[in-house]
Amino acid sequence: MAHDDTTHGETTGGFDKTPGWLDWYDGPSAPRFRMPDGAVDAHCHVFGPGAEFPYAPERKYTPCDASADQLFALRDRLGFDRNVIVQATCHGADNSALVDALLRSEGRARGVATARRDVSDEQLAELHEAGVRGVRFNFVKRLVDRVPTDALEDIVAKIAPLGWHVVIYFEAEDLPELYNFFSRIPTDIVVDHMGRPDVSKDPDGPEFELFLRFLRENDNVWTKVSCPERLSISGPRALDGEQHAYTDVVPFARRVVEEFPDRVLWGTDWPHPNLKDHMPDDGLLVDYIPQIATTPELQRRLLVDNPRRLYWGESASDEGA
Repeated sequence: MAHDDTTHGETTGGFDKTPGWLDWYDGPSAPRFRMPDGAVDAHCHVFGPGAEFPYAPERKYTPCDASADQLFALRDRLGFDRNVIVQATCHGADNSALVDALLRSEGRARGVATARRDVSDEQLAELHEAGVRGVRFNFVKRLVDRVPTDALEDIVAKIAPLGWHVVIYFEAEDLPELYNFFSRIPTDIVVDHMGRPDVSKDPDGPEFELFLRFLRENDNVWTKVSCPERLSISGPRALDGEQHAYTDVVPFARRVVEEFPDRVLWGTDWPHPNLKDHMPDDGLLVDYIPQIATTPELQRRLLVDNPRRLYWGESASDEGA
């Protein structure tokens, strides 16, 4: 199997990076937060390398390469044991880079793929064998062209027998329009990044309350309380001589963790695609975790028990879980 020898910041294969693209931060700080044994980075990506896994012609952006080898080095640096790798939109429905990363992980990674309506049962079986356990539907209009809901329903019908779940990515302002459609999805659902709330608004206000209601009314819905760097207005500021990252997102994420402790996940989102104003230090992101999961029990559920149950079928009592 081919191995990556590209360096940080390059885009290989004759592709030119999107102008203004921010490359991932090479050399993250060592986190102060001690990860519980068996922790899972439940949301991350691989990009290319473009010379080996070309970017999709229909992509909305061209990133720098971010290989499986580089992801696994970050995993070890931050203290994670496993990864859940989510198919990046820049690769479209060609899951080759994702599958390559899963196979290289030696069982320490699971995947979330992109599938089109015409995906065959044979293709799905191959993805399952590689470690895929879900499909992602992206409803963020600036990133993808939205697929008709009837096509998505056809895909869900194909993946349900495999026990897969659906990952949905949307922005808070679009939830009212999509609420009923999402509520009809029969599989488990994972919402990316709390549905991207506007953190300048009140966490007790009607917009975020609709998201919480969605979770309360649908016990098959999970959410990632990740990506504060995407949601924050305050950013990674120092307070009282210490770094307290993305404090304006904390009330939203902490509320979700405390009300739905068995249906929350967390991930780095490495290599942080499409950020515009700053590139986060992944070590600092890890140190954000105890601000939103404030006890060892909540931290273990968020980082260990929940992702291993959803992606590896392990219970908290399983050996090594």
